[in-house]
Amino acid sequence: MAKVELKQPIVDEIAELLNGAQGAVLVDYRGLTVEQDTQLRKQLREAGVVYKVYKNTLVKRAIAGTEFEPMTDLLEGPTAIAVCKDDATAPARILANFAKTAEALELKCGVVEGTFYDVNGITAIASIPSRDELISKFLGSIQSPITNFARVLKQIAEKNEEVA
Repeated sequence: MAKVELKQPIVDEIAELLNGAQGAVLVDYRGLTVEQDTQLRKQLREAGVVYKVYKNTLVKRAIAGTEFEPMTDLLEGPTAIAVCKDDATAPARILANFAKTAEALELKCGVVEGTFYDVNGITAIASIPSRDELISKFLGSIQSPITNFARVLKQIAEKNEEVA
């Protein structure tokens, strides 16, 4: 059996992982302790993010011809990939927050909803709240004026009842 035949299932696994992904981020994990790595993996798993380490050459084969192809140039050295199919900003947000406490973790680049971002772009993406958080803030801002309007109507109705 040739080496290519042995590696093809891994390339297919990577391609399937990235198929339909909203966001993917590459990080350099060199220098993380086992405890830090375990904490990071736990946080990512709880958010529905898949975090894996693959050989760079296999990742390059899997992303060739896809929207993730611009990441090819940064696939050097020990690289891990974090992928989420539901929340586009989750990988960037969790990894950037974790990198604040674990200085060894280094963001490289990422692709969010089909757009390639370098390390500065991914850091900016990380500051965006999750979709659920944005929706709750929006609904809260809509609810406040409606509630105030209802109170005013109630006060007018009560005042009219007193007069009558």
